[in-house]
Amino acid sequence: QVQLVESGGGLVQPGGSLRLSCVASVASGNSFSISQMGWYQQAPGKQCELVAAVTSGGSTNYADSVKGRFTISRDNADNTLYLRMNSLKPEDTAVYYCAADIWVGPWSRSVYWGQGTQVTVSS
Repeated sequence: QVQLVESGGGLVQPGGSLRLSCVASVASGNSFSISQMGWYQQAPGKQCELVAAVTSGGSTNYADSVKGRFTISRDNADNTLYLRMNSLKPEDTAVYYCAADIWVGPWSRSVYWGQGTQVTVSS
């Protein structure tokens, strides 16, 4: 019933930029609200790690490795999460996942995940 769909990944040269998007949707007829949303990365052979998160009120936090280079933002009206990635490095190469803490109706709360989008930084 809940879908998170990411887009915006791709191949970029070191120093380049990308913007990831994640749109949250719920099956017709269900009211929902989204609290915290975040982006995670999973590089080959490594654990999935938090990159950045943002609350419904707009408070943000970032992994030390991306501070000053990545910016997380959200559009609550469109239920969309963004990640602006600047000054990309080869070590940023990973699959990036969107996650969201969503209430569907008054009783059901879960964390939902998107399918992931590949970001490859290489010359």
